[in-house]
Amino acid sequence: MEPDLRITHDVQRGEAFAMNVDGSSLRAFPGETVAGALLAAGRYRLRYTTTLGHPRGVFCGMGACHDCRMTIDGRPNQRACVTAARPGCHVATQVARGRSALPQ
Repeated sequence: MEPDLRITHDVQRGEAFAMNVDGSSLRAFPGETVAGALLAAGRYRLRYTTTLGHPRGVFCGMGACHDCRMTIDGRPNQRACVTAARPGCHVATQVARGRSALPQ
């Protein structure tokens, strides 16, 4: 079971839904971004760099830095921090400039 690092006191959320991340189901809520749902589940590595393969995660959280690029619904280089989580969406950790970390 994934950890849930969300604030729970005095917060009302809609109905939870599942999204697919690297082949596993991950819980998200309406209004969350893909990055927000990943961070709440304790997943911090969102992509790996082109040259040295270093991990990258959420840095600015507002779409300016592009460190959180992931493959979302088959489209590489999507910024997870500004992409809304949706029921059934498929998210993949990205390697380099658009390859999925796992075979598709």
